[in-house]
Amino acid sequence: MTGPGTAPAPPSRGGRWIRHWDPENETFWKETGEKVARRNLLFSVLSEHIGFSVWTLWSVLVLFMGPEYGLTPADKFLLTSMVTLVGAVVRVPYTFAVALFGGRNWTIVSAALLLIPTVAAFTVMEPGTSFSTFLLVGLLAGVGGGNFASSMTNINAFFPLRRKGWALGLNAGGGNIGVPVAQLVALGIIGAGGGPRVLLGIYIPLIVLAAVLAALFMDNLEHVRNDTGAAKDAARDGHTWIMSVLYIGTFGSFIGYSFAFGQVLTNQFGRTPLQAAYVTFLGPLLGSLIRPVGGRLADRFGGARISLYNYVAMAAATAVLVGASMAKSLALFTGAFVVLFVLSGLGNGSTFKMIPGIFQNKALAKGLTGEEAAAYGRRLSGASMGLIGAVGALGGVGINLAFRQSFLSYGSGTGAFVAFLAFYAVCFLITWAVYLRRTAPRVAVTAAAPETRPQPSYADV
Repeated sequence: MTGPGTAPAPPSRGGRWIRHWDPENETFWKETGEKVARRNLLFSVLSEHIGFSVWTLWSVLVLFMGPEYGLTPADKFLLTSMVTLVGAVVRVPYTFAVALFGGRNWTIVSAALLLIPTVAAFTVMEPGTSFSTFLLVGLLAGVGGGNFASSMTNINAFFPLRRKGWALGLNAGGGNIGVPVAQLVALGIIGAGGGPRVLLGIYIPLIVLAAVLAALFMDNLEHVRNDTGAAKDAARDGHTWIMSVLYIGTFGSFIGYSFAFGQVLTNQFGRTPLQAAYVTFLGPLLGSLIRPVGGRLADRFGGARISLYNYVAMAAATAVLVGASMAKSLALFTGAFVVLFVLSGLGNGSTFKMIPGIFQNKALAKGLTGEEAAAYGRRLSGASMGLIGAVGALGGVGINLAFRQSFLSYGSGTGAFVAFLAFYAVCFLITWAVYLRRTAPRVAVTAAAPETRPQPSYADV
């Protein structure tokens, strides 16, 4: 047993497994933990970044696919919707893969799996290929969406509660930025007169590099291993599903708009693929860069408060988009869309910071203290993140399907934006009602009888 001022033994590593890990102990953190955690964060970000790029490649590839490919706008929206759907679904098993195989080991495997959709797309990407073939190959790209869930679960276990907002925001933001990077690379290729196979060929060696670096420099944490029972506990907790809805509003918006932005510009405003590519990268880029800021603000002011105000701003930006769409103002539409991307990124950081705080507060309300409370919080927050991330990504499916229906019914995206505006209002009400409406004052929680323990306060989560 170690006191608060005593440094535990350095991490014991056998076969890349760390058997002792106590990030809440400040001495341990300063002397050994922080360096190890940051190293794992760096290479986790690299793998997740490429995973996001592969997942969202089809948002760019459809811009290359002109009339000679024989696809309608509805076909393209359906294709990107299905890619998003697979990316959302695989987040669930990817989350629990960390407990089964170890964070380092699964990062190697998940990075290597990205070769399958990339090589497959390289093979079939040419006019004359059937839509069903494109759809099947596009579904394979969904595995790139799973990297986020396993990466966030892994990094959540490395950092202390006081640093989780920043660490999770940086990890996710570094991954999210794979979206605009892929779009920027595509912009350069389109501008140079290159084809989609050039884009795919660039990513194949990068995937191999990410897998090799994970093998060389990352670690597994022994205490995370084989805790698959946490999945059932997280699934039974109502906060997991409440936060899933809130994450649909932020990450669902980010990934859905990332897939759809270019198509909306080409179909509604008549932009060429090159003209669309000039601006489509900007929103995802700024939204990715600001995600750690959302986490940092949540660390300081509380994730629930930042999320609440952020939903108000997202609703306002969407209202502007509705007006711009009806007025057919390209400049106002593009500007408001970029602002909405920024707000979605900010909200991604603040909502994900809420998760470990919620489960830490529940641990305190149960009478747990110290490392026991921290372990409880890490266990359930890590498991819930995969479920929340999966449901949140399903929001991207809804966005693309909403755009598809809106274009089929009205010839524009206006109807879809009205639906999104209503959903942001729902997210605002849920955040206020569950986490801010009635907050008990913070008191020291002891091992009192259950009926006398105070209910957890979520005002600062």
